[in-house]
Amino acid sequence: MFFFDSTYILIIIGVILSGIASSFVKSTYKKYSSINNSKGYTATEVSRLILDNAGLQHVKIEAVRGDLTDHYDSSTDILRLSDTTRQSRSVAAIGVAAHEVGHAIQDQRNYIPLKLRSALVPATNFGQKISFPLILLGVIFSYNQTLINLGIIFFSIALLFQLVTLPVEFNASNRAVAILRDHQILSPNEVSQAKKVLSAAALTYVAAAIASFLQVLRLVLLFGGRRND
Repeated sequence: MFFFDSTYILIIIGVILSGIASSFVKSTYKKYSSINNSKGYTATEVSRLILDNAGLQHVKIEAVRGDLTDHYDSSTDILRLSDTTRQSRSVAAIGVAAHEVGHAIQDQRNYIPLKLRSALVPATNFGQKISFPLILLGVIFSYNQTLINLGIIFFSIALLFQLVTLPVEFNASNRAVAILRDHQILSPNEVSQAKKVLSAAALTYVAAAIASFLQVLRLVLLFGGRRND
């Protein structure tokens, strides 16, 4: 006999939403990566300018391989800009770089959601490793609800991480847009274009949070209501 797990549709929905968000950010970035800023700045120059103005002269800028692999490493005070970003003069690249500088400014100002997200990384990694073995053990041992519930709780830490990530990323983007506008690094029209790139990128985090929620919901529907026989 074939058994159809109807809750699997939740995973499919999550995958579809993530795919749509990813495609949208790529198409938006591609569109505005062909538009160079009128002042001729490179993304690296903009990053250094914003960092210095924020009193973050100690933050180094390094290259990192990859496509849109840009990130700020708070443990080493290093801003890493990808191959597609660092020497680009496009409004898209400058928006991405300014966003990562926004994380450096968050770190400088002890932005609580950023600190909380960093603190959740070890727990999230551990939870992802231990959650399914616990659920599997619970099923093996005659649907031991204690083990199953523990597995679901550990898996839910990933959802918490995604939820905490939302304000961190939105705040970094808002800081970036404000700096680019207030310091007149980009023209008003270019700021609007950079904002569209960052808004598209933000959708990937929203999609990730929804996908995590749907995965937790699926586990609850499958195992949360079980009782020991």
